[in-house]
Amino acid sequence: MSNEVLLLSTNQLKTVMSYYLKNKIHRNAPGVVFAAKLSDTSITVYKSGKVLFQGGGASREAMRWGTVQEKAGKKVSSTKGDTLPEGFALKSVLGSDETGTGDFFGPMTVAACYVPADKIELIQFLGVKDSKMLTDDLMRKMAPDLKTSLTYKILVLGNEKYNTVQATGWSQGKIKALLHNQALKHVLSKIAPDKPEFILIDQFAERGIYYNHIKAEKEIIRENVLFSTKAEQLHVSVAAASILARVAFLEEMDKLSQNAGVTIPKGAGFKVDEVAAQILLSKGEDYLTSITKKHFANTGKATVLANKKKRI
Repeated sequence: MSNEVLLLSTNQLKTVMSYYLKNKIHRNAPGVVFAAKLSDTSITVYKSGKVLFQGGGASREAMRWGTVQEKAGKKVSSTKGDTLPEGFALKSVLGSDETGTGDFFGPMTVAACYVPADKIELIQFLGVKDSKMLTDDLMRKMAPDLKTSLTYKILVLGNEKYNTVQATGWSQGKIKALLHNQALKHVLSKIAPDKPEFILIDQFAERGIYYNHIKAEKEIIRENVLFSTKAEQLHVSVAAASILARVAFLEEMDKLSQNAGVTIPKGAGFKVDEVAAQILLSKGEDYLTSITKKHFANTGKATVLANKKKRI
């Protein structure tokens, strides 16, 4: 089953609706202005100007009206990991992703999100795609609708807890694996007795390494689990999880900025070192440690900058 999307002008949309008028059906879904059903294809027109073609004849019908803008079922050649089953993008999938792992300030956040097949169309309409293609402001606006529409779990690992477990020898990979497993467990318990057809984890470690990280856990999610890099491009469940994880991270960064009295930058570059040095001088080492990943090289760089400022 294929899935094609076109973005058309107002006049083009009128032509499309007129062409399929004899096949018109009623479809009660957000943003839908027209729907039609052929023997092998469903056509849905949205207020946004997008037209979604689904089914065996999707490509044929889409080609009548223009160049395909998006393909939900397309393969991303640069991904690495498990081979996904045919038509994976249109299946009911529980996806998980994380963010904040490369940021000196702020927590690590992990989200798991379940998108059943009958909600894929809705989630696409809401604009969900690879979070790297979306701005932070747009993701903040999208998150409430995703939370209302889907079953999800967001886990936030604060810096104090992160620093504690990291100091005991836990790698970031182990920390992430434990959080992913926990988030997936929460969502599976929420949707029970229903089950996803598959679980897709945005791959940060090979399968064997991932499961070795969580081998001591009482409950380990293994059934129908797939791993792939760039998984947010392969199914909207991971894309939605990525957005929710990112927004949770941004909200925590907002709180840190408010409490610190200075805008906290993301990432781990020189600007981060400068702000860290400023906080170190104004609030002290303990406070800086409580809002950062202490083992990052930024800690030492900020200390050097702070000492230089003291001597000036």
